Amino acid sequence: MIERELYMNQILPFMDRPFIKVIAGIRRCGKSVVLQLIREELLRKGVRKEQIVYMNFESFEWMDITDAKSLYNHIKEVRKRADGKIYILLDEIQEVEGWEKAVNSFMADWDVDIYVTGSNSRMLSSELATYLAGRYISFHIMPLSFREYLVFHEIPQPADQTTLREEFRKYLRMGGFPAVHTADYEYEDIYKLVYDIYSSVILRDTVQRHGIRNVELLDRVVKFVFDNIGNRLNAKNIADYFKSQQRKVDINTLYNYLDALQGAFVIRRVPRYDIKGKEQLQTNEKYFVSDLSLIYAVMGYKDRLIAGALENIVYWELVRRGYDVFIGKQDDKEIDFVAIRKEEKIYIQVTYLLASETTVDREFAPLLSINDHYPKFVVSMDETWQDNIEGVRHKHIADFLTDTTWG
Repeated sequence: MIERELYMNQILPFMDRPFIKVIAGIRRCGKSVVLQLIREELLRKGVRKEQIVYMNFESFEWMDITDAKSLYNHIKEVRKRADGKIYILLDEIQEVEGWEKAVNSFMADWDVDIYVTGSNSRMLSSELATYLAGRYISFHIMPLSFREYLVFHEIPQPADQTTLREEFRKYLRMGGFPAVHTADYEYEDIYKLVYDIYSSVILRDTVQRHGIRNVELLDRVVKFVFDNIGNRLNAKNIADYFKSQQRKVDINTLYNYLDALQGAFVIRRVPRYDIKGKEQLQTNEKYFVSDLSLIYAVMGYKDRLIAGALENIVYWELVRRGYDVFIGKQDDKEIDFVAIRKEEKIYIQVTYLLASETTVDREFAPLLSINDHYPKFVVSMDETWQDNIEGVRHKHIADFLTDTTWG
């Protein structure tokens, strides 16, 4: 079981603090493992087993606990048998109707430390905000990063350059869902496994949760977004596409579908940022998918999407390292990413290969036009191109992802 140190390091400082720890993320990304790691940490610190309540609501064992009252009554009985503080770990809590009322009562009535996981961010945030404003803290769990992939596959660190780049090519094709890395699967088998994850997410966290009736339209919206990873996109673009196919679609419906997909952690909207004006812009945002294997599972692997796929990986690496990430606008030029964390800032261009002088100029010029002292990178899959230009550094994406000197 991989330790998921990134997330444990975020969560542990809040252990035994009067906040509900909300652990959210797309299905099968590793939330349950994090909850098990928390349980192990509690036991290591001397908490007795009878003080820990662990319930996975996707298990048949708990099928009778479907609402807040039955959940409250169950914990009440456990508390009678345990002496001292109770540690409550609830996995996939959204399966319990009105769960937030029970959790609110736990906090009000007893000495407890509570951890919950869920697969729908909108459900968690809206319901917690209603009952527990200011009393919870959330953590976003993501599929494996490239560094976690290397640990999972027991690749010695630091790895030599050849090994690192070979492993990155595998990671690019396999994605980061932990389940696909538990055995030596062929790519075709991996995508079948991921398609099952995708189907569960679409049905349970999108269609059922939001009462979506036109599943066929939702499927087409998903495919359009997946096919345009790394491209500027919004609901109007999608509506125009359907119009070109002689199909009229209400733009508000598209906004609702995109919002539902974000809530289920399938995609993430990334806004634009005017570098000179230092303000967010409301147009021409991009969408990135929570894991590339979702695209391959739904549409098959496509070489032509490689540039967007690399952007997708870099985007999530920036998020993992705690940055707020934007698409940059510098006059008439676009910067792939402007990442901001407190007083820090980093600018990044991502491309597949620097195959010509024209490509080099296109990727370096926007960064060279920014007149400040913050780090600037061009990231690609070039094996031999290593030049830095006037302080703008080039890195192979595998080196960039494993470099701990930035972020």
